[in-house]
Amino acid sequence: MASPSPASPRSRFARAYRAADEEDAANRYFAPQPTSTSDLPDPDVFLRNIARGVMEVFAGVRDVDQLARWLAEDAYRKLVTRSNLAARARSARGQAPQRPVHTIIAVHHSSPRDGVVEGVVVVRGPARTRAIAMRLEGTDGRWRTTSLALL
Repeated sequence: MASPSPASPRSRFARAYRAADEEDAANRYFAPQPTSTSDLPDPDVFLRNIARGVMEVFAGVRDVDQLARWLAEDAYRKLVTRSNLAARARSARGQAPQRPVHTIIAVHHSSPRDGVVEGVVVVRGPARTRAIAMRLEGTDGRWRTTSLALL
């Protein structure tokens, strides 16, 4: 039996299959790897620290880039947008950024599946009480905030 010519559909399929297989193998080793909840630190501490950081970003005393390491791209973009709006509002009122005095009242979290935590941090400030809702996912041995909402 003759082998297929380089231009035959069979050989093109074989090359595409090998390329897809090599890409899959590369993703298995080099793409972000999910991490089990048991291999990650306590999410309560992480939720508290991210909430403090978010409140400081909105107050204008912390740069949003300082939190970038712990935020997924979507959450980072939303935080940048909201912090820019807060900075414009402070500028329009003629206010200088001031370090906020916030008290964390409560932290609630649950785990819908292994490696994922959804939590809410209730924060009391001088003017009002707010809630920060977050979704954490374990990736590459650390928590990462994939969703963030300030209510």
